[in-house]
Amino acid sequence: MELTFAMIKPDAVERNIIGSILQKIENDGFTIAAMRTTHMSKACAEGFYYVHKERPFFNDLTDYMSSGPVVLLVLKRDNAIARWREVMGATNPKDADEGTIRKEFGIDIEKNSTHGSDATDTAEFEISYFFSKSEIQA
Repeated sequence: MELTFAMIKPDAVERNIIGSILQKIENDGFTIAAMRTTHMSKACAEGFYYVHKERPFFNDLTDYMSSGPVVLLVLKRDNAIARWREVMGATNPKDADEGTIRKEFGIDIEKNSTHGSDATDTAEFEISYFFSKSEIQA
């Protein structure tokens, strides 16, 4: 079993579609190993997205991610990282496949409803950024 990090972004929380996204997660065979809601500060968002610090979209991204509550998740299943990326769909909802979360719920490339780790080392960092080991169901 593999763990991955997932986040339901502020746009989805604001539109009250958390349950719909969680249903898709569970329907795809993921186990939710940890979950909580938080409202990231700007500093927290900057730390989380530090790898993008030099990118031109960094300030807009961290402003958006600190604009409202998010739902933080640790998901578990075989091949969790790759599968969660497939379930989410392409970053830009216009390019996402039918049936994916971003195609169904995403508004635009920034407000695309969900985030997910893209590799094992990213998942480890992102999970540990928000959760202690004792909070994660083995």
